[in-house]
Amino acid sequence: MKAYVLHFMESRAAKDFLRVMANLKGDERKGYVRDMFGHIARRYDLMNRLMTLGQDIRWRRETVRRLGVEPGVRVLDVGAGTGDVSREILRQHPGAHVIACDLTPAMIAIGQKRHGEQPMAWVIADAEHLPFAGQCFQGVVSGFLLRNVSRLDAVLREQARILQDGGRMTGLDTTPPHGLLKPFIAFHLHVIIPLLGRLVAGSADAYTYLPDSTEGFLKAEELAEKMRIAGFKQVGFVRRMLGAVAIHWGKKG
Repeated sequence: MKAYVLHFMESRAAKDFLRVMANLKGDERKGYVRDMFGHIARRYDLMNRLMTLGQDIRWRRETVRRLGVEPGVRVLDVGAGTGDVSREILRQHPGAHVIACDLTPAMIAIGQKRHGEQPMAWVIADAEHLPFAGQCFQGVVSGFLLRNVSRLDAVLREQARILQDGGRMTGLDTTPPHGLLKPFIAFHLHVIIPLLGRLVAGSADAYTYLPDSTEGFLKAEELAEKMRIAGFKQVGFVRRMLGAVAIHWGKKG
C-alpha cells in the first residue's frame, strides 16, 4: 500500500501540482481555491458523501450540536459551500436566524437552488473580512473551511470579532493523520480520493489539493492553540474518521 502512495507522490504530475500550490500565498492562493471550488461545485456534495462513506453527514450534525445555540439566535455559517451545515442548523433549531456565506459564487448558486425553501440568507463574502458588525452573532460555524484559508489567524480573529460575549464557535475540518493507521489513511487520501475526483467530479487536480491540504494543515492541538490566541476560551476538540477529521469548539469571553 505504501508503494502506491509513494508512486503517486513521486509522479511528475503530483510534484508539479504540489510545487505550484506551495508557491501560492495570500490573495493568489485565495483566488486559486475560489476557482477550484467553483469548478467542482456541482459535484461537491456527492464527492463528500463518497470520500467519507457518508460520515460527513454525522460530523456536521455533531458540529452543530456542539455549537449549543438557543432558539431564535443568529448564527453565521462561514465557508458554507452549498449550505449543508446551515440546513442542519435549521433542522436542529428551526427558530434560528442563519446566514450562509461563502467566497465562491458557484457554491452559493447551487445552495440557493437546492435549499431555496429554507429560511436562510446567502452572502458572498471573504472569511478574512466578514461584512458584519462586531458582536452581532451568538454562534459561528464552519465546515471544511479553515485549512483552505490564506490567513488562518485573521479568519479566527474575524470569527471572534462578530461573536457576542458568551457566543460559541465550532469548526469541522480535516487534520493530519497519525498513528498506526496512517498508511491506510494516506492511501485513501492520495490514491482513492484523486481517483474519485477524476471519475466523479472531472478534476483530479482539485482532489489532489484537498488531501495535500489535509496533511499540510495544523495538528488538532495546534489549531486549538490558535483559537486560544484569537481570544476563544473553553477550547476543545474531538477526532473522527480514524483521526483524520476533527471538530473544534470554543467560547468568546
